[in-house]
Amino acid sequence: MAPKKAKRRAAAEGGSSNVFSMFDQTQIQEFKEAFTVIDQNRDGIIDKEDLRDTFGAMGRLNVKNEELESMIKEASGPINFTVFLTMFGEKLKGADPEDVIMSAFKVLDPDGKGTIKKQFLEELLSTQCDRFTPEEVKNMWHAFPPDVAGNVDYKNICYVITHGEDKEGE
Repeated sequence: MAPKKAKRRAAAEGGSSNVFSMFDQTQIQEFKEAFTVIDQNRDGIIDKEDLRDTFGAMGRLNVKNEELESMIKEASGPINFTVFLTMFGEKLKGADPEDVIMSAFKVLDPDGKGTIKKQFLEELLSTQCDRFTPEEVKNMWHAFPPDVAGNVDYKNICYVITHGEDKEGE
């Protein structure tokens, strides 16, 4: 059991080494302040009792053990600040993995060119499912301008959705 736990901890720590690049310094400081508030016993790890105490401080008493355990189990190991930040990063991104998003775009690109016509994508985004407003469409073209032929590089869009920054900006 112990080796398995150590592997999970190592994976969590190793997998989150780039988590600090997901946020700017102000955001990291705000997360640090939130972590400090939740880490009621100041041991550097958020555990079930810290969560119970935090809920109590907010006026929510009688929180069920199952609810607290469910929250703790969302982490792959002990919740130190890096794990806490990683968890928030994953929740805030709320995006599917890059390959899933890429596959969705590839359905719209039967020739496999890596691009989609701007007009076609705009029509889909403004008429299907969670429809984009004209302002959202405008913001998208500002962030991902099509080339002179009216093609949109969906590979770059996928990268930005999943990594938070433009490939070319790195």
